[in-house]
Amino acid sequence: MGALKGARGNSGVILSQLFRGFSRAFKGAAIVDAELLSHALTMGSEAAYKAVMKPKEGTILTVSRVIAESVEEHQQQGANVYRLMDVILEVGERALAETPKQLPVLKEAGVVDSGGKGLLTIYRGFKLSLDGEEVESYEELVSDKPAEIRNEDSFSGENIVYGYCTEFFIIHLGPETNDAEIESFRNHLERLGDSVVVASDAGMIKVHVHSNSPGKVLQMALRLGELEHLKIENMREQNRQLMEERKRNEKEFGLLAVSSGEGIDELFRALAVDALISGGQTMNPSIDTIASAINKINARKVFVLPNNSNIILAAQQASELTEKGVVLIPTKTIPQGIAACMAYSKDASVEENEAAMKGAIGDVVSGAVTYAVRDTTIEGTKIKKGDIIGLINNHMAVSCASVEESTIALVRKMIAEKGDSGSTVTLYYGEGQDENNAAAIADTLQGEFPDAEVVVLAGGQPLYYYYVAVQ
Repeated sequence: MGALKGARGNSGVILSQLFRGFSRAFKGAAIVDAELLSHALTMGSEAAYKAVMKPKEGTILTVSRVIAESVEEHQQQGANVYRLMDVILEVGERALAETPKQLPVLKEAGVVDSGGKGLLTIYRGFKLSLDGEEVESYEELVSDKPAEIRNEDSFSGENIVYGYCTEFFIIHLGPETNDAEIESFRNHLERLGDSVVVASDAGMIKVHVHSNSPGKVLQMALRLGELEHLKIENMREQNRQLMEERKRNEKEFGLLAVSSGEGIDELFRALAVDALISGGQTMNPSIDTIASAINKINARKVFVLPNNSNIILAAQQASELTEKGVVLIPTKTIPQGIAACMAYSKDASVEENEAAMKGAIGDVVSGAVTYAVRDTTIEGTKIKKGDIIGLINNHMAVSCASVEESTIALVRKMIAEKGDSGSTVTLYYGEGQDENNAAAIADTLQGEFPDAEVVVLAGGQPLYYYYVAVQ
């Protein structure tokens, strides 16, 4: 009952019903084994779905159901509790990532379902506790400040059909308030609005509805019992305030970069990039994806870094689909993009930034180490499938039998091309590469070029063993 009384919004009520299902499944049990855990997840999901008049997929409901179904399947195949907790998190992350495809408003806003994400956070706490690890606590879990609106059009006040978010409890239920009466009340609410949740537990009913007639909602509720903790919020006015705040906080400049790999993503964020698009040699983002990302940045002018020669044209065309001012910095590689971001200054003018960022492109020699997918001849050099090859500024430079040999040979050529043995050499090791191996390569290079500064960073990029920058 505590979860229901403390619930906020739809997701909070749904979560309380998940817990209600859990508690019923666990009642009287001294030990939770794999079968009981699976049963509890199923009961929780079923209870949550029953609480919502018209369940929407792409929400916390979907995440809970997909997890329950997968856990049941793995449990029947003999998985123990520890394995099932791994399944919960693995399957849950995939289900959460799918929510924007199921709910258009999430896709338009560029976010996943917050309720589903919260549920996974709770399950992650379960896993930490099961493994005997300490669960870090926080004094403040939710900020009082609303999250920034990422897509203004998606949250226009004109799109709000039902303007009042109405929440309350019905307590001290009347003698004639039975399941049939509660269901009838739920049906009446559905005719008055949407986002209807009616959840009952221990002689109390939690109600949530978006409606244009909150007075009628309260009048109907009074037939069932007494009202407590009433909250009615004008969502159109909330929208106006958020939009005004967004305009007040609009920056002069923003940065958008195409990226690939968790480490590369983190580096761009550290360089104050506002938004990232996943992309690369085999996954070029669409024109619409780039234009949408530009529009989500709360800035009057946006510098766009494609970081791949195949994406530059799409970025040019995307700039024509937005009313924002767009400055295209024609970066062809990730190292060029990083160098351009390092040259950016929020205090400089558009012209000064454009000149500095484009100048930085020419100051860096970009390298990449990858493998040949087939037998071929590149720029006069015969390459066999599986050979480890090194590219300089996207042109074939070296081919060796091992990643280490190719990387070292590549850097030698890059330093020679730069003409400065005192350059900074940065190695970004890719997905699946060992940090110790990267450090060993760096030590070899440092010994060969004592005047150079050799830096190793985790890039996490797919397909490429290393990105290399010499500048």
